Amino acid sequence: MKTFKNLKISQNEKGIVRIILNDSKTYNSLSSDMIKSLLTVLKELEKDQQSKVIIIEGAGKGFCAGHNLKEIQSLKNKDSYQALFSKCSALMLCITNHSKPIIAKIHGAAFAAGCQLVGSCDLAYSTNKAIFATPGVNIGLFCSTPMVALSRKVGRKQSMKMLLTGDAIKAKDAKKIGLINDCFSPIKLEKEVIKIANKIASKSNLVLKIGKSAFYKQLEMPLENAYKYTSKIMTQNMIMEDAKEGINSFIEKRLPIWKNK
Repeated sequence: MKTFKNLKISQNEKGIVRIILNDSKTYNSLSSDMIKSLLTVLKELEKDQQSKVIIIEGAGKGFCAGHNLKEIQSLKNKDSYQALFSKCSALMLCITNHSKPIIAKIHGAAFAAGCQLVGSCDLAYSTNKAIFATPGVNIGLFCSTPMVALSRKVGRKQSMKMLLTGDAIKAKDAKKIGLINDCFSPIKLEKEVIKIANKIASKSNLVLKIGKSAFYKQLEMPLENAYKYTSKIMTQNMIMEDAKEGINSFIEKRLPIWKNK
């Protein structure tokens, strides 16, 4: 795998990949270079059969401050703005459409596009001191792209409150509204994230892939269409070797041996 000046990447024997945003001078901002690096590594991991779960976290004082405002200030025209926001949107879609489950591990602040990154990940866990915000309205820039992920993970009234006021919310409130799964002390966070990553990594890669894809696709469908679609997915799943192995192992009271077929 390539090396990146703004990312630290590691993978253990269980297939858990850790991607650390490593630009603490800008609070791990989603600069054009950072977005490019993340897209590159995620696309490489899509092809990597050894990786099973991906954890995204930040180095330094916090998770991610959102876009790099100095970079935005340097952009000169509509096309350059469009290129940046389109590239960021491509990153969020890559996370949603990725075949591997992706977990956000958050400390410090997750603001604007950083909050969008949290909302785009499949699961999210933070320290109990973490804070979350979509504060663009405070500087005359409504968080329009971050609200796509936010509004799909959080109820409308709570999403609008964050977007309209720009106020930060604490981790316990982020958990309450569904932006994150849970929050822990800084010491316990690492243990809990690894625990859930290990649990997910013990499942069939193929089953996780089809399940994650189906989850997001059915969300956008009318109820009747969603049931028709997921019935087809369940049927496809049932004829896979891993489904047969899983059922047999349950009946035989043993651990399954996945073939990812």
